[in-house]
Amino acid sequence: MNIFSLWMLCLAGFNMALAVGLGAFGAHGLRANEDSLPLERGLAVWETAVQYHLAHGLALLGLAAVAVWLDSALLRTGGWLLVAGMLLFSGSLYLMVLTGWRWLGPITPLGGLCLIGGWLLIMTAALRLSWNQ
Repeated sequence: MNIFSLWMLCLAGFNMALAVGLGAFGAHGLRANEDSLPLERGLAVWETAVQYHLAHGLALLGLAAVAVWLDSALLRTGGWLLVAGMLLFSGSLYLMVLTGWRWLGPITPLGGLCLIGGWLLIMTAALRLSWNQ
């Protein structure tokens, strides 16, 4: 197993555990305070963050498996863009709900762009592999 696969596997495990824990917190412990978003809106935003977090945690797990037999700079860059996208997208939403800091709003789309870019690089790596076969 190469170092990239090990990193992606570790990050997948960490992020999946974190997403499940944050999902449980959203379901059972999230409360509105004077600094946070209104509870109903905050719960919807929180659910979106958890869904993207879980989906991309699973993606890292799959990427770790694929990277064992496919070593590609495009694949590695795509994987790291997914990690950055998860942090920026879900992280900014989590913080916005907890703190009410609306200035974090413009960071969320940057995370989305990282996620899109990561997926496009992964697709490009797969296409290049198929062309080289």
